[in-house]
Amino acid sequence: MPIKRNGWLFLLCVLLLYVIVTILALFTTPIDPLGFAIRLCALYGFTALAIATAMTPFLKEITQAFGRPFLRIHHLFAVFGLIFATLHPVFFAIQQMDLTVFIPRFDSWIIFWELAGRPALYILYIATVVALLRLMIPKYWRYFHALMYLVLVFIIVHGNLIGTDFQNLGILIIMNTLFIIAIGAFFLKRYQNYKRKQRIQRKPQE
Repeated sequence: MPIKRNGWLFLLCVLLLYVIVTILALFTTPIDPLGFAIRLCALYGFTALAIATAMTPFLKEITQAFGRPFLRIHHLFAVFGLIFATLHPVFFAIQQMDLTVFIPRFDSWIIFWELAGRPALYILYIATVVALLRLMIPKYWRYFHALMYLVLVFIIVHGNLIGTDFQNLGILIIMNTLFIIAIGAFFLKRYQNYKRKQRIQRKPQE
């Protein structure tokens, strides 16, 4: 089925969002090619992961808008998010010539949260692998995949504490708004599941 108007509008809004984030990042600090790549990968990765997470309560709407299975669209954004989230520390390790940037730090509470992007990457991989194995563990995969919300918490705290681009008010607002929307989607999805269970329980009585 062809993509409908709502689908194209959604993609246009996403593209516009990335353009705005890129332009804002250009004016945040002096441009160093590798440093700019590091920063953009962080911003792009978080944006894609937040969008992938935020769309979960809208399975029917996404399917209708794109004329394709929901999981195909959801996984597309998730894959982009995973790629950029991985490239962020990879490029940073190259810049610093230091592989310890992949190791979580537990020196203190504040250092852990300042570098929370490190454990977030591993949790992201766990959530991704579990999603791929969902047919093998149908009863439990959703609980592990829900770790994606924890990933977003770690990343947004990391960004707010030491993210260079978060010094830009526009990026600060955009990234935190995406986070709030994603968390809102979490509660909306739980509410939908609650209402669905209620309907199922009422049917035998009817």
